[in-house]
Amino acid sequence: MATVKVEKMEVLPVKREHYSLIIGGKRVESVSGETYTTYNPATGEAVATVAQASIEDAERAVQAARQAFDNGKWKRSPAGKRARVLNKIASIMRGRFNELVELEVLDSGKTISAAQGQVMQAIEDFEFYAGAIVGHRGNVNSMPGQFFNYTQKEPVGVCAQIIPWNYPLMMAAWKIAPALAAGCSVVLKPASLTPLTAIVLTEICHEAGVPEGVVNVLPGSGSKIGNYLVEHPKVDKVAFTGSTPIGKDIMAKASQTLKRVTLELGGKSPSLIFEDADIEAAVNGSLFGIFYNTGQSCEARSRIYIHESIYERFIEKFVEKTKQLKLGNTLDAGTHVGAIISKDQLETIDSYVQSAIEDGATILAGGKPADVEGYEKGYWYEPTIIADVNHSMKAVKEEIFGPVAVVMKFKDEKEVIGLANDSEYGLASAIWTKDHARATRVANEIKSGIVMINTPFSAFPGTPFGGYKQSGFGRELSIETLDLYSETKSVLSYFGAKPLNPFGL
Repeated sequence: MATVKVEKMEVLPVKREHYSLIIGGKRVESVSGETYTTYNPATGEAVATVAQASIEDAERAVQAARQAFDNGKWKRSPAGKRARVLNKIASIMRGRFNELVELEVLDSGKTISAAQGQVMQAIEDFEFYAGAIVGHRGNVNSMPGQFFNYTQKEPVGVCAQIIPWNYPLMMAAWKIAPALAAGCSVVLKPASLTPLTAIVLTEICHEAGVPEGVVNVLPGSGSKIGNYLVEHPKVDKVAFTGSTPIGKDIMAKASQTLKRVTLELGGKSPSLIFEDADIEAAVNGSLFGIFYNTGQSCEARSRIYIHESIYERFIEKFVEKTKQLKLGNTLDAGTHVGAIISKDQLETIDSYVQSAIEDGATILAGGKPADVEGYEKGYWYEPTIIADVNHSMKAVKEEIFGPVAVVMKFKDEKEVIGLANDSEYGLASAIWTKDHARATRVANEIKSGIVMINTPFSAFPGTPFGGYKQSGFGRELSIETLDLYSETKSVLSYFGAKPLNPFGL
């Protein structure tokens, strides 16, 4: 094995020219010496170089996590102590808030307003789990005769966590915070396109007092490093957020060692606009639902069903406001829509739009890559609305993962519930109506893990986030998540005065 340079873990600026792997509490370069460059999708300019993890590095990270879990103090620390460390992580993040926001914008091409909200939620995730873990405990159960039974929660072990590029810091927090709260050790694999804030978060964890080896981070190839972690016999759990096809592959590979698996996968989420909806609120909520984060969200409400009696009024306002959305300087608070993450993703989005046109659909707004003055080397796509569609079209059935909405009419409640459920996905859905009874009825019938009524917001710390059907399983961001990182041990004892003699011998 080649010599690996080890640096002392010191506090470095959030924004810098080079980012290292973190293994066993140390910044280290890849055993192979390889690095790669990350780019700002909005400008095409280089942001930083990053150490590219190799299989040898992945093995070292798993061993460090295993050693920290089996022989370290973190899993044995009282819940209150773990809670104090999680609160310290949140406190450090608050102190470096503006730096983290700027780096997230540069690394991902998202708008500063989106990044601010996401960094704040990442902070609040740690604060939420600091409180939640204190009340995460077992039970005492009723037993016959002179028996006593209690259960206790124990950390599941070493967790491989694989996160996507659309919410780099927030997804890292969604994964790391509950794992740390439960007492687990972590090997985090951030998306190769957006690893920077995940690396910084890992550094902050150590600054706050997380012991060496408890959190390790491996930027690099998902197909190599991700698969290696999923198949590794010393990894106890895999948590993945990303596409459904990759989630299926992870599930198959993890089955060989019977790992715990949680999957937060794709979506093609519907919005249902009823005839009694507040049209202004529904239009504004629908704009946010699909164009927030440039439509690069698993729960983006990309299918919009509008009651036929208000269709024309809704569409007029929706198109008008869509055309007012501002693209451009992602560090300007007035910018609404950021860049597409990469050239490949830009081409994928456009291919879906072109397929809809070929199928006979009508473009009401957008429909092509955007030419943004001053940002010609970046990747941009016009906020797009497609009408005259049906459920046989790819653009309606498949996840586009970009700023593209399809709009359709419906006649009644029964029809729109059928349309909403006519998807292999079941992550999120939105209902716009002033009729509370209807909202409840429809929410009960829609097959999705998240239902939003008269609001475009889908996630706050404490609200379970996850899907039905091929949108995955398991819930994140909530108290229930702690159970996904825990084993429940049942302890049964006998306290009778007369010794037990089941065989009567």
